Amino acid sequence: MNYRFSKTLEAFSSSAVREILKLTQGKSIISFAGGLPAEEFFPVEAVKEAIGRVMEGGKSALQYGLTEGYTPLRQSICNRMATKGMRVTPDDMLLTTGSQQAIDLLTRVYIDEGDVILVERPTYLAAIQVFQARGAKIVSVRSDRHGMDLEDLAVQIKQHRPKMVYVNPSFSNPAGRVWSLERRKGLLAACRQNDVLILEDDPYGELKFGATEIMPSIFSLDQHPEGSCVVYTSTFSKIVAPALRTGWVMGDRAVIRSMAQAKQAADLHSSTLDQMTLYQLMEQFDMDAHIGLISVEYEKRMRTMVQVLQEKNWPGVHWNNPQGGMFLWLELPAHIDTQVLLAAAVQQGVAFVPGVSFFADEPERNTMRLNYTHAGEAEIRLGLERLDAVLQPLLAAAPKV
Repeated sequence: MNYRFSKTLEAFSSSAVREILKLTQGKSIISFAGGLPAEEFFPVEAVKEAIGRVMEGGKSALQYGLTEGYTPLRQSICNRMATKGMRVTPDDMLLTTGSQQAIDLLTRVYIDEGDVILVERPTYLAAIQVFQARGAKIVSVRSDRHGMDLEDLAVQIKQHRPKMVYVNPSFSNPAGRVWSLERRKGLLAACRQNDVLILEDDPYGELKFGATEIMPSIFSLDQHPEGSCVVYTSTFSKIVAPALRTGWVMGDRAVIRSMAQAKQAADLHSSTLDQMTLYQLMEQFDMDAHIGLISVEYEKRMRTMVQVLQEKNWPGVHWNNPQGGMFLWLELPAHIDTQVLLAAAVQQGVAFVPGVSFFADEPERNTMRLNYTHAGEAEIRLGLERLDAVLQPLLAAAPKV
């Protein structure tokens, strides 16, 4: 058979994380690659009880459901979002198969081939994949630990006339940044003035460490009477369990209605059973206590990773100090290509994600992302010892200046 695939397929690239996970399957490799929560903290008993209550309620959990999602769960999410200054109704919300589907659906209904999307530098690699598949032109905005540089943002808006800006402002993937309030307000003002839609992706915002202040979402700051220029998405994957595959997206009702039409064409609706289970959890389970527990444990693991890095004191290596989230971002000396380093590291029994995958343009090949939430503290120490074994010779081979 001579298969004649569409041009869309040419735009798809394999996820670096998925390919690395394939390499680690069935092997004694310590992986800092995937953005995986720690299984030992999944609320297994609470989920069992929730599923039991759902099934006791009859057969409706096994039937088709609304494209927009299970209404009681949407209302519960609205109630939770209201405590964060985001006041919406179930009609302003769509339940999705993870927040990844929200990114895909909005891109389908809002972006045409050739449209410009501005992103942080670096940014979430799977968002880049979605935008590329749609044929968008992706332009990076210079960014630092406080968020997008507002001066460069103004330059890029003027030069490229973007249709959308994609941001991950709270404990970002991959850089672990927390945008300042000034940058959040500045982005909102610039996009409102220039009629640019903001897609605010917030999967990690509740995973804060210690006394870290949770910044208001950009969505909550947008109180314009003529409709929001922000579409906000989040997920239960990081705060409950990824396998329940439920996220949500909120925004202007016209945008949500268009996304619902696209979802109906894509999969009719996400799992009703999963949504009803999550509703039971929202109503009967102390979600805040659970999020507090995993945040404390993740901070311990982050501090272990940072401590080992400090002990190693690799010359020319710098990293962020996360205030929450799941990732630590490393910058290595300019002569080190982390894609080459990865091949040697896997042979040594440790994996990470090379930073090149997180850049929409002009990639910095001497960067890497380390996940600290999945491996235990002993594994973190052992994994970094293995990484040290392959990195030290490369650091010693630095070119003479």
